[in-house]
Amino acid sequence: MNIAKLDKRVTIQRFKKTKDKEGIPTDTWVDVATVWAAVEPLRGREYFAAAAVNQEKTVRFRMRYRPSVTAEMRLLYDRRVFDIKSVIDVNEAHRELHLMCEEVSGDG
Repeated sequence: MNIAKLDKRVTIQRFKKTKDKEGIPTDTWVDVATVWAAVEPLRGREYFAAAAVNQEKTVRFRMRYRPSVTAEMRLLYDRRVFDIKSVIDVNEAHRELHLMCEEVSGDG
């Protein structure tokens, strides 16, 4: 992995159910970590392979390995929100993760 290409800051968040002061259940997203990552919109053959996820909004984030990252989490990058669809431990070497993500539309 070329760490010089990990030049974008992304924040990993997890979903948490909490209660407000009055005891009313509230759903919220909580920051887990802010890390350096490479951001790679998919193109060519990868683009077509990802069509089942979402053609125009599928992005791969490459980052150093973190054992706690799951597909139930999401990423914040450049004021945009991305749902993690798949977490890939490259070569199962525990050195690098590829997160296949779908951008969350603001109109839904």
